[in-house]
Amino acid sequence: MAYEEPKYELIKSTDIYEIRYYEDRLAVQTLQTSGEDSSFRRLFKYISGSNQGSSKISMTTPVIESDEGSGLVMHFFLPETYTRETAPLPNEYNVKLVTVKGGYYAVIKYSGRYTNQNHKRHSALLTDALNKDSILIKSNVIKAAYNGPFTPFFLRRNESMYRVEWE
Repeated sequence: MAYEEPKYELIKSTDIYEIRYYEDRLAVQTLQTSGEDSSFRRLFKYISGSNQGSSKISMTTPVIESDEGSGLVMHFFLPETYTRETAPLPNEYNVKLVTVKGGYYAVIKYSGRYTNQNHKRHSALLTDALNKDSILIKSNVIKAAYNGPFTPFFLRRNESMYRVEWE
């Protein structure tokens, strides 16, 4: 089953990373308070109909996480058919609609389990490559997962990414 993904323009591709340009994207977000599952569960409840419109919303990929200083923030992107005006408001106080800022992102793709160790290893490779190529990093690292837990680990698609300065 194919899930909708945010569209992007491929700007540059190397052996290690890609530079992509994304438009602004509407998402629903929550702050992780007691483990990944509670964040995922809150967002999944929202798209399953626990919202002010009782609307079921199609799952999209990737699910992204980033450390925003106040803790880990998890996002589910909403399907492209939704706007801020048409998306149902969340019922839960700790779930909110946000716009994920578009721009240029450096991305490294990898397979395997969605673990912090795997993510840290690949984000370090990406950081080193960007520094070597004199590309300025403008954000904290973002962890992106495209597959559910029942996908065999060797078939999973994951990414680590940074928002970058690109001219």
